[in-house]
Amino acid sequence: MKNSDQNKKDNQAENKNADFVQPASDAATNLQKLFVESLKDIFWAENALLKALPKMASNATDASLKSSIKDHIAVTENQIVRLEKVFEILGEKAEGKKCAAMAGLIEEGNSILEETQPGAVRDAGIIAASQKVEHYEIATYGTLLAFAKTLGENDAAKLLQQTLAEEIEADKILTDVATASVNADANESN
Repeated sequence: MKNSDQNKKDNQAENKNADFVQPASDAATNLQKLFVESLKDIFWAENALLKALPKMASNATDASLKSSIKDHIAVTENQIVRLEKVFEILGEKAEGKKCAAMAGLIEEGNSILEETQPGAVRDAGIIAASQKVEHYEIATYGTLLAFAKTLGENDAAKLLQQTLAEEIEADKILTDVATASVNADANESN
């Protein structure tokens, strides 16, 4: 009969095996491939965001929020062009691969629109949803930049650094809009 310590070890081993995920047949086997796959993911994400931003802008009521979203549409268009250049530098076709994270964030943004009345409360929700998107993009571009540097892809790294800086600035702008008036106005709404 096994003692309780051995049973625990056996159960832990079984749980570890149960949690192991079998990789797809085309799974990345090196950092270069992971880098390219991650670029495809954010390329899809930026294109999906480009389609979602006008809806957010048209549902915003605060002039600063509406303006910042509209400004970010042009920034996002430039980021897509920049990503196309990164693909070109790498000798890869610029193509997207569905980004489940961005799809979820966009869906969450749509839910916020449905769950709020137009005005300051909806604006606060739009800012919250937008900042979640920005934080995802900051994390992604930070990772891509680190990959590019590790791989010695210095030209790609410069382009990714530009986009990372823009995403950080977009997050700051949203924070400024929220703290300047939107959050206080939303708090006073009844």
